[in-house]
Amino acid sequence: MKKADIAEFFRRLQERDPEPKGELDYTNSYTLLVAVALSAQATDIGVNKATKALFQIVSTPRQMLDLGEEKLKGYIKTIGLYNTKAKNIIKAAQMLVDDFEGQVPENRTDLEKLAGVGRKTANVVLNIAFGQPTIAVDTHLFRVGNRTGMAKGKTPLAVELKLEKVIPKEYARHAHHWLILHGRYICKARKPSCPTCPVEDLCSYPKKTVLDPL
Repeated sequence: MKKADIAEFFRRLQERDPEPKGELDYTNSYTLLVAVALSAQATDIGVNKATKALFQIVSTPRQMLDLGEEKLKGYIKTIGLYNTKAKNIIKAAQMLVDDFEGQVPENRTDLEKLAGVGRKTANVVLNIAFGQPTIAVDTHLFRVGNRTGMAKGKTPLAVELKLEKVIPKEYARHAHHWLILHGRYICKARKPSCPTCPVEDLCSYPKKTVLDPL
């Protein structure tokens, strides 16, 4: 995809949704961190259902430690891999209390020190909580980057680094959300909605979906 086409791609997405938001519910940077950690191999809808009651009583790492691992499991047991996630959340809460004065760090290096926090989770937190122009490559971004030709790569990191290079600076902060939402609702995995796609003419995907004949 050419530089001018990429700029037009994001101009159109911005026009449709000037202030895109993530679909995970949270109350502060810490509950966002927990929600993102829980969302691995789970849907945002499922995570939101599980955390609705949890976040009414937990909003800080100290409160999470007071709740404890077993009670935490009771809140998140509907989420996949909840045993491992509960263990990591408690470990991360202890690290935040011991090493970061209970505050979520604002840099990737420190975030990735926390139990259960990888590059993708760190990038989501940095983008949403702290407004940094990071790109968290999930299955949707990976698909959109490769399918459109904007950022082809065999690994999420390769796609992330290419996106960072080609996305115009004026769109960098919200690019993460625009691409996720585009992949989730339009550029879907099995049958992309090419006929209603606002950037269809800019995309180099060779197997575009066409309208069924009447």
